[in-house]
Parts: sequence; structure tokens; C-alpha cells
Amino acid sequence: MRGLWPPFFVIILLSFLSVSAVYCSSLLHLERAFPLKNHGLELHQLRARDRLRHARLLQGFVGGVVDFSVQGSSDPYLVGVTGTSETLLYFTKVKLGSPPREFKVQIDTGSDVLWVCCNSCNNCPRTSGLGIQLNFFDPSSSSTAGQVRCSDPICTSAVQTTATQCSSQTDQCSYTFQYGDGSGTSGYYVSDTLYFDAILGDSLIANSSALIVFGCSAYQSGDLTKTDKAVDGIFGFGQGELSVISQLSTRGITPRVFSHCLKGEGNGGGILVLGEILEPGIVYSPLVPSQPHYNLNLQSITINGQLLPIDPAAFATSKSRGTIVDSGTTLTYLVAEAYDPFVSAVNAIVSPSVTPIISKGNQCYLVSTSVSQVFPLASFNFAGGASMVLKPEDYLIPSGSSGGSAIWCIGFQKVQGVSILGDLVLKDKIFVYDLVRQRIGWANYDCSLSVNVSVTSSKDFINAGQLSVSSTSRDIMLFELLPLTVMVFLMHILLHEFQFL
Repeated sequence: MRGLWPPFFVIILLSFLSVSAVYCSSLLHLERAFPLKNHGLELHQLRARDRLRHARLLQGFVGGVVDFSVQGSSDPYLVGVTGTSETLLYFTKVKLGSPPREFKVQIDTGSDVLWVCCNSCNNCPRTSGLGIQLNFFDPSSSSTAGQVRCSDPICTSAVQTTATQCSSQTDQCSYTFQYGDGSGTSGYYVSDTLYFDAILGDSLIANSSALIVFGCSAYQSGDLTKTDKAVDGIFGFGQGELSVISQLSTRGITPRVFSHCLKGEGNGGGILVLGEILEPGIVYSPLVPSQPHYNLNLQSITINGQLLPIDPAAFATSKSRGTIVDSGTTLTYLVAEAYDPFVSAVNAIVSPSVTPIISKGNQCYLVSTSVSQVFPLASFNFAGGASMVLKPEDYLIPSGSSGGSAIWCIGFQKVQGVSILGDLVLKDKIFVYDLVRQRIGWANYDCSLSVNVSVTSSKDFINAGQLSVSSTSRDIMLFELLPLTVMVFLMHILLHEFQFL
């Protein structure tokens, strides 16, 4: 009978080992540069930052290619990232090279490329008004850094088009990103190691790494040269082949899905996951196909359940119209055909209880009580039957006080062409970008709480926050890992039995 024991334990032990190798996640830390609410900023300042960002986003529509827009905001309180009229508040930390160095990079769903400033960068900021130390990547100081040559498939990919260039003199794959507001960056691609923490089960954390291609910025111009909001680079989360999510998922290191939960209150922060956050209330809407950004089909808007008189054609997607989900935008922008009915409906409901005023061109209100008691719920209704329910705090911004009453202003802005859903409505919600099924899901959530993460056949790449590993999902049944102590015990028995063979 003893001869039967070792194979039995071998099977069990290998099963557990294979499970632990499959079910792992990795961690980063998510921070926000500045509080979103009432931090000495006027709406016109936020609009100005967003206006710069949106000019870049629109280039993606006109050119028909993925837009690798990147920019730092000139606003002293908010950090703008990939575009023009938007202020990216949230950034994370990544470790690159050998030995690893830490870089603070802004999170941007409106661009693809991860890039950091090179040590040889001309016009790159050397100090930051955010109170953070800036780091510069030095390929010669990393034992694992490699050159991306012109013949590399990433450099020759037709998908990248203007994002890649090649110098026959240096045989080096390079890039130049230039934007309508005059800012831009150029540099070259390198391959090196990205480090992260892999989560095995609920508590076991192991160091992990993967080789990726990213940009090493050698020159910056325009707003990217300003020091007051400078960070080390941009972390693009677009769908292009050069995005980190595409590189890792192609090699089976992570699933081709990422999620975030951006905390709106206090000092912000939140959770960023290269993986799927699970929450029973998440609803999904399909992405509009063949678009350079995360476009959704917005179909209608309701206020307190009443449908607003908006022609659905106002939301139709084309080269110059549509609805974009963009974490790099601070406010939310609606086309005039939707903005005007929205404001009119809100005014009609709240006028008996508050005093509507126009402040610096914005629709505002003098409110003497809680806005949640006076202002209505709004709902953005998308294709697939998915609705995004907005509380008053999701479309209003506090703007000081007057005569003992608080001033609240509509945070939505009127635009022509493209509607953009920014952090004002994205905050305090779980958002899941499922690139395999080509859909985006969301659910209201307290982003200071832990989240459940789907454990699939690939690793999940976790960016900070608290998380719990889910033992089930819609697609596969998952098995919880045995505690490490149990595995050690089984190993001990296995070795003991072999002694008697």
C-alpha cells in the first residue's frame, strides 16, 4: 500500500502547484494628484485643460488612426494627461529596468503607449510642483534594457502608422507625438523589464516581472515642459498593440481586460486592475467597433425617469461625433442637443427649492440644503440596455458659497461633435474594460472598499487598493488555493513516503 501513496500525493501536489501558478494577480499603487472637488479651481480652468485634451482626441477621429495623445496639464492643481481639455488626476507607480527604478505615470485611457522621460531628455522637467521626485530612465544603467530595431515587428506594424519611425543611421525604432495645441514628445522605444507583485491566493505575494516595450522620451515641447504638474510619464491604456495591456495579454501574462475604481472623495486614490473586477451590479454596453477610443452608443438621457427630448442622431458615432469614455478628462461634455434639454429639465425640477443663477457663464444654484434632497437622479442609457445612474454629485460641482448658501454648478459642459464622459461621472464607480468581448461595464461603488477580482487562466495585474480574489466567475469555476502551510505539509508527507519505497 505504501507504494501507492507517492503517486497519489504527486497528483494532488501538482494540482495545487498548477493552480497557484495560474491564479495570481499583481499589485501597483493608485494615487490621485489632487482632490477633484473644490480645490480652488474654477470651471473655466477645468474647461481650458479639457479643451487642450479634446483637440488631441479629435485628431484620432479625423486621421482614422489610434491617437497617442500625451500632455501634462498647466493647471496648478490638476494633472492633465493625454489630451487637451482634460485634466488627469490619477497616477500610478511602475518599476522598470534592472535594478528596478520607480516611475510615477499618469493613467490615460485615451492613449496607448507607456513612456517615461529618458535621462538624456531635452526640455523635460527636472522638478515637479506636485511634491514628488522625478526619475529618469537610463537604458545604459539597466542590465536588461534592449534596443528596439527597425526590423522589429512592433516597429513595422501597420497598426502603429505615425506612432513609429525609423532611423537608418541608428537602426532605432523611434516615435514623435505632436498635438494641435503645440505640445509634443519624441523619443525611442526600448525593451526592458516591468516589475510587479503577483498575488497567489488571498495573501501570498511574490515578485514577478515581464519584458515589455515602452517609450523613452528624449524631447518634449509645449505644456509637457512645465514643472508645476510634472510626472515621470504616461501610462496609456488604449487598445493599440503597443499598450501594456495588449503586450501582456498577447503573451498570456494578463487577461485582455482592465478595471478601475477612482475614489472621488477626500484625497482620492482607488484601484487599478489589469484583470476583471467582479461586482453583481455591473452592467455592460458594447463598444462601438473600429474606433480609436473607447466609444459607446449613448441612446438617451432621462431625468427622474422622464425621457428628455433628444434626437438619437445627436449621439450617432462618426469621424467627428460619438460618445467617449475617457479617464483623462475631468468634467463631462455633452453635445448641445443633449446639454440644453438636460439643464432645462434640472431647472424645472429644482427651481421651487433653490435659486438658479449664472456664475461666470455657468448654470449654478444657491442651495441651502443637501443637493441629494433637491436635485434629481439622471440616467444615461446605452446600447445593450445598460444605464448609468448619476447622483446629483455626479453632475454638480461645488463652487463656494454666497449669503449662507452653497453654490453648486452643473459640471457638464456644452460642446459640438463629441460627447466625453470624464472623471466627474466615472468616479465612485467600478469600470471594466473588457477588450475580449469588446464591451465596457460599470457599477456604483465605494472605491475605498476592497474589490473581488476574477481569477482566470492568466495573471491579473493589480494596481494598489484592497482586493479579494474571487473563487467563482461567470465563465469558469475556480478553486480556492490551499494555504501555503497545507502545501508544505503535503510536500513533507510526500518526501517521507518516498523514503520507504
